[in-house]
Amino acid sequence: MATNTTKPTPLDVDPSSLPLSLATCSIGLPRHTLHQKLEAISQAGGFKGIELSFPDLLSHANELVRLGQIKPQNDNNNNNGDQGGSVVAVAEDDWPTLREAAKSAAHLCATHNLKILVLQPFTNFEGWAPSSPEREAVFARAEGWMGIMEAAGCDMLQVGSTDSPLGSTSGVDKSNLAADLAELADLLNPKGFRIAYENWCWATHAPGWKDVWEIVRLAGRDNIGLCLDTFQSAGGEWGDPTTESGRLEQRGRGSEGNKGDLDLDLDEDEDTLQASWQSSLRELATTVPADKIYFLQISDAYRMQPPLAPRADDTGGLRPRGRWSHDYRPLPYDGGYLPIADFTRAVLGTGFRGWLSVEVFDGQFETKYGDDLKGVVRSSQGTEGSGQPGSMQAQRLQRIRGNYQGETRALPSGQDWPRSHSAVEERVDVVGARASIPKETSGGS
Repeated sequence: MATNTTKPTPLDVDPSSLPLSLATCSIGLPRHTLHQKLEAISQAGGFKGIELSFPDLLSHANELVRLGQIKPQNDNNNNNGDQGGSVVAVAEDDWPTLREAAKSAAHLCATHNLKILVLQPFTNFEGWAPSSPEREAVFARAEGWMGIMEAAGCDMLQVGSTDSPLGSTSGVDKSNLAADLAELADLLNPKGFRIAYENWCWATHAPGWKDVWEIVRLAGRDNIGLCLDTFQSAGGEWGDPTTESGRLEQRGRGSEGNKGDLDLDLDEDEDTLQASWQSSLRELATTVPADKIYFLQISDAYRMQPPLAPRADDTGGLRPRGRWSHDYRPLPYDGGYLPIADFTRAVLGTGFRGWLSVEVFDGQFETKYGDDLKGVVRSSQGTEGSGQPGSMQAQRLQRIRGNYQGETRALPSGQDWPRSHSAVEERVDVVGARASIPKETSGGS
């Protein structure tokens, strides 16, 4: 009997069949506890897992201290939490206390039938000089995070491509970055842990998916793969928070803050940009193995009005795309404009059928949702007021996936590449999608 070995295409998957996760950092305000977030995620339905954010874990540890359930290592005051005495804050490197908090988080997740997909974000890891204090510190931090992962029952660590200032990691190339990741992977491997390496579009050395994929290949470890993100790629290769149009407008595009100096006619430049973007997507769909994509994060971005200044800010030194990422990333089709559907289809074009994870950072959260955590979760996974979890999720993921007729481009594997939206078509779809937003969410997706 013949076996069908045809590679799956972007158009043969029911989006609602893919496992769905939500990053804990994407819902709530500082006043909301991790328990409240997990309860909302579970009760809204549709989600099978979470990304556990380290700040949420730290907050949970402090909540447990306040309740008198655990005691931080640096507490010498016999503190009893609410029973009296001053509460000592848990330090970011108080590994024993954080492991206890991770066990508590794992118990809460099990109670609510949620898997801890990944611990995130492990930042500014790679590129430090050999034997430098910074390098020793990041590997010590890695050891601490490994203990947290073990306590939480989590097997994946998300590493974001470093955004350390260029001067602090000068003289490094991708082989240096790959060697650091390989060393970390070897440290994780005995415990069965994996690294999901993500490009951050404002990163110092690896802002694009091609950059992180090259580094993963150079590292050559079975337990290193990719965390891809609709915002990080569309926002780096197509969008730009420093221009009036919200997209790249100059030829000779380089790294963050280093765009070319040749201005073009906007219509001509849009054609150039679209051609470059589509070429990148085809390359992704045809060169990256599906099993090397560990999960795909989903979010959009607001077009900045007025545009951000094209330089690092004066306080924290964060680059424009970093500021954009931290506060202006809404749910899909909730006022954003990036071609996230294009990128999602390209990832599905690899044959990837793994986790989709919603990771948004919306500075308008208080206005949109306030204390309605279940409302934002319903918006994230698309539950309609009909009480049928996931029905609108399937509709929206179907929209992201795309199902277009007409012109296609043949891929080397024999797949058909769906015709991409133009910028105008994308905006029309956004308007149409927003018209279907449930009234109760007050502007949520």
